[in-house]
Amino acid sequence: MEMAGGSIGPAGVAKERAEHYQGKVTVYVIIACSVAAIGGSIFGYDIGISGGVTSMDPFLEKFFHTVYIKKKHAHESNYCKYNNQGLAAFTSSLYLAGLVASLVASPVTRKYGRRASIICGGISFLVGATLNSAAANMAMLLLGRIMLGVGIGFGNQAVPLYLSEMAPTHLRGGLNMLFQLATTLGIFTANMINYGTQKLQPWGWRLSLGLAAFPALLMTVGGLLLPETPNSLIEQGLKEKGRKVLEKIRGTKNVDAEFEDMVDASELANSIKYPFRNILEIRNRPQLIMAIFLPTFQILTGINSILFYAPVLFQSMGFGGNASLYSSALTGAVLASSTLISIATVDRLGRRALLISGGIQMIACQVIVAIILGLKFGKDQELSKGFSILVVLVVCLFVLAFGWSWGPLGWTVPSEIFPLEIRSAGQSITVSVNLLFTFIIAQSFLSLLCAFKFGIFLFFAGWITIMTIFVYVFLPETKGVPIEEMIFLWRKHWFWKRIVREVAGGVESNERQGIHGTR
Repeated sequence: MEMAGGSIGPAGVAKERAEHYQGKVTVYVIIACSVAAIGGSIFGYDIGISGGVTSMDPFLEKFFHTVYIKKKHAHESNYCKYNNQGLAAFTSSLYLAGLVASLVASPVTRKYGRRASIICGGISFLVGATLNSAAANMAMLLLGRIMLGVGIGFGNQAVPLYLSEMAPTHLRGGLNMLFQLATTLGIFTANMINYGTQKLQPWGWRLSLGLAAFPALLMTVGGLLLPETPNSLIEQGLKEKGRKVLEKIRGTKNVDAEFEDMVDASELANSIKYPFRNILEIRNRPQLIMAIFLPTFQILTGINSILFYAPVLFQSMGFGGNASLYSSALTGAVLASSTLISIATVDRLGRRALLISGGIQMIACQVIVAIILGLKFGKDQELSKGFSILVVLVVCLFVLAFGWSWGPLGWTVPSEIFPLEIRSAGQSITVSVNLLFTFIIAQSFLSLLCAFKFGIFLFFAGWITIMTIFVYVFLPETKGVPIEEMIFLWRKHWFWKRIVREVAGGVESNERQGIHGTR
């Protein structure tokens, strides 16, 4: 049964105690967050590596013979040469497995702690990487991908949560973005490695896929050595231990205010048996909507398509054989550096400012690219040098805008808006939705590209317009608001207060009796 205490707010955290929180960034927090963020680098590495491996001839020849033949005779339209459902399935089986795993990960993260999930994720990655690099047939290859997916499901569910809970309130956005930074660095590393291994015929691709075992090992060992988050310890009933960890990571003995908030939140959390059922309640409606829409929008910016499409553009500019390297390196480097911009500004300018400005810049870039390609890049003609350079510039601007707005914030915002009792369920929803749409786009992108041609950029620009308006209208600013006090935001927001208020008023009185025993 759901409860809302005596005269406390519906989230069970009574007073707005935030101003009494104390603590600085300790070495402890930094190490903990860095190790945890390695989880992100594996995610990135997998995204980056599969793109490169699927264009290596020995790999295609062994597993996807039809694509290999087709690629050798690629005189058909530039837009359609990789259009093969089997090849798409190799890439996207990972995301589907991740989706299922992140739902399984939720109860694990809740009952056994964030660390348990991080360790599970690390081990799955190890198994997956080993299977993939040793793959002798299609079955091994797919099984390996599925294990990697399981790792991603666990990792992406637990890591952002771990980061949010370890970070002191005033730096939560920045530390949380370590996850995104690690992801972008993972993508970048993968691109560099692919460049090296494509020269090692015919087993280079095995090396590419196998090297994922290295960060997986770091993540597993890190998970074993890291402290559990205080929130999770308290939720498991280990209050003293939780308090000690909190003192350690905040570097001060007076953590009373923050500790009290955590205890309140966890008492409420433990009174709730079914977080998924609870998340559907009307009072959690705003959070649920954000957990579904933000990750959906993140994928619908079309970033994957831009990153995929870059090599083709560079080739048509006459960079020749190394084109894909240059393009991946450039976009990878731009993505990683723009994430740094975000880390520096997110806790100062706030989440909304970044999302809206990034959105506007991305719309402009998509439209410009669509116009250039539509006019200049037809059946057989190549882009002239000048236009090519312009396209590259615009693509970089697009990636830059994504890297400081939707890239990191698509993960950060959902992980910080949930009250503790549904936080791990909420994070699972975010991850599953993200993976679901990544899967849909990965599976259908090549066909869409083949059908829409340059119009695909306008398709994404339309979505970015929708999401920018959505943020402007519906997302309250969350910078500097302690996690345990997010609930107050929704009650003050012009739109959400109508939905949340009705509940706060009406239902609470009936539920009050329930909690007197436990408080």
